[in-house]
Amino acid sequence: MNIFRFAGDMTHLISILVLLLKIYATKSCSGISLKTQELYALVFLTRYLDLFTDFISVYNTIMKLVFIASSLAIVWCMRMHRVVRRSYDKEIDTFRHYFLILASFLLAVLVHEKFTFQEIFWAFSIYLEALAILPQLVLLQRSGNVDNLTGQYVFFLGAYRAFYILNWIYRYFTEQHFSRWIACLSGIVQTALYADFFYYYFISWKNNAKLQLPA
Repeated sequence: MNIFRFAGDMTHLISILVLLLKIYATKSCSGISLKTQELYALVFLTRYLDLFTDFISVYNTIMKLVFIASSLAIVWCMRMHRVVRRSYDKEIDTFRHYFLILASFLLAVLVHEKFTFQEIFWAFSIYLEALAILPQLVLLQRSGNVDNLTGQYVFFLGAYRAFYILNWIYRYFTEQHFSRWIACLSGIVQTALYADFFYYYFISWKNNAKLQLPA
């Protein structure tokens, strides 16, 4: 494992911890898109099917289990917790995320690295993750003001993918047969979706002001 992969894993983990902190400390999920959280839960469930077939390392297995369990816990809280679910912004979280699921699945069937059940669902999870943040970004744009913890959650989530791009570049030059081109291209698309958010996040940090996104 290289430093970029580890940094990516840690920033991803931090993003989840920040979101869990927001939910459990404030008993609120205001500003968080349930649609995005459901998409991420589906991403992890389909990507880590190899938990049942392949063992890479203890670290790898623990991280997979943490991402699956935390994503399902967040969805459960937003849907079922008697206090948290009352703060869910249902009226503005209206992105039709099932179109993203359908498009990602069709693309995975057509464009994959190997025609096997596990590889198709791996490609599906990669395509879906590249787009999963869209409902969250749309919700933040509609609401305008972004609270500190929600802004940090989205920032660390974007930073995680940026570190993974550096990881892929590093692996391309150091590994003889590195060929995860689907992950590379999807990661670039995903990071590009964060560009506008990063810009306004930087401006708010520079001016020590509350993060606001234009409607």
